[in-house]
Amino acid sequence: MATWLDAFLPAFGLLALGALLRAALLTEEVVWAGMERLVFWVLLPALLVSAISAVPIRELPVGGMAVAIWGGIGFGTLASVLLARALGHGHAAMTSVLQGGIRFNTMLAFAVATGLWGERALALGGVSAALIVPAVQVVITIAFVAGGGGRLRPLALLRGLLLNPLLLACLAGFAVSAAGGLPPGVRPLLSVLGQATVAIGLLCVGAALSPRVLVSGLGTIGATGVLKLLAVPGATGLLAAAIGLDPLATGLAVMFMAMPTATTAYVQARAMGGDAPLMAALITWQHLAAVLTLPLWALLLQSG
Repeated sequence: MATWLDAFLPAFGLLALGALLRAALLTEEVVWAGMERLVFWVLLPALLVSAISAVPIRELPVGGMAVAIWGGIGFGTLASVLLARALGHGHAAMTSVLQGGIRFNTMLAFAVATGLWGERALALGGVSAALIVPAVQVVITIAFVAGGGGRLRPLALLRGLLLNPLLLACLAGFAVSAAGGLPPGVRPLLSVLGQATVAIGLLCVGAALSPRVLVSGLGTIGATGVLKLLAVPGATGLLAAAIGLDPLATGLAVMFMAMPTATTAYVQARAMGGDAPLMAALITWQHLAAVLTLPLWALLLQSG
């Protein structure tokens, strides 16, 4: 019980604190927008580079994790599109269901993973993020552009991906690892920045959750939640078992895929023509449900 409290109470406590601060103390939207940019452009990239570069690439089961994670994303993508069609949704709502079905909360993932497995989870957590982020962004960008009747431009898509700081940080981490690691002085700097990532990031996530959108589209919200929080990580775990992935790598892959959808999905839905109110409801309900589902996955993974 103490291990679970150590893993989950800090993470969800920071979410609750972020919501409280947003409502009572730091009420200005510009404050949170600035912190979100700091996390997205500086702190989280620093954490990814530091984590991935810490262990030689040849010692990490990147290939096996790629099979499990990309297979899970492929399953989630197909299931999300079919679910949206079965529920009679148009393109805008479909893109929100898709984001709700395959995106994940990076900050919460790192917080829970390190709480469960300690510092040894950072490198494989970085690999998980490196495999998930670009794959998900490619799928979502194609869905927004092609499904909305627009013409898919490969160069524009490539440019958008290569300007993604999280993707660049993952690539940099792999490159530095292959080159032998970070030089003296740089590792402590990135480590300090990375330590600030989880706390500030989770406060921002909590501040972004909205209690005002909890009562609309409950059928879609429930079905998408079951898909994201149970079916997609389940499919990832089955693939990991089928290829014989080791327990720690399996645990990291499944736990990252079991995370509720990213709060930044709302911004992307609003900017690219998705159903923003539905996206906000999906984000809020999934984070509430994850209070129950994530400990269940932890129990399953640690007893396996």
